[in-house]
Amino acid sequence: MIAAAVALPIGTASAQDATKGEQVFKQCMTCHRIGPDAKNLVGPALTGIIGRQSGTAPGFAYSPLNKAAGENGLVWTNELIMQYLPDPNGFLKKFLTEKGKADLATGSTKMAFKLADEQQRKDVIAYIDKFSDKK
Repeated sequence: MIAAAVALPIGTASAQDATKGEQVFKQCMTCHRIGPDAKNLVGPALTGIIGRQSGTAPGFAYSPLNKAAGENGLVWTNELIMQYLPDPNGFLKKFLTEKGKADLATGSTKMAFKLADEQQRKDVIAYIDKFSDKK
């Protein structure tokens, strides 16, 4: 997790913008909802995801890959979501492999969408963070 902090440069060009993130999140709404009345769809509701163990949203049937990551210590932070969004499958498999659980790093997550743009990821995380229970 120390490497994650190094991977996030600080500066005006990299500032997070929750308003822009709300616009980016519209791409996510095909599968996800967020907010006090959010319900699971194809993907889990993302309200309170920051600080939540991976694969544990109530009432959502996660992929074995996502469940295994959570069972082996994956708890979502802004930094980890930043790493996850460009390649969800790759991130979960790397996480499990680094935990010594390469045997569980098989299959795929249900998340097929990839958000490659770094600034859009920062902005959407700022938006998601508004619905966090950590504050």
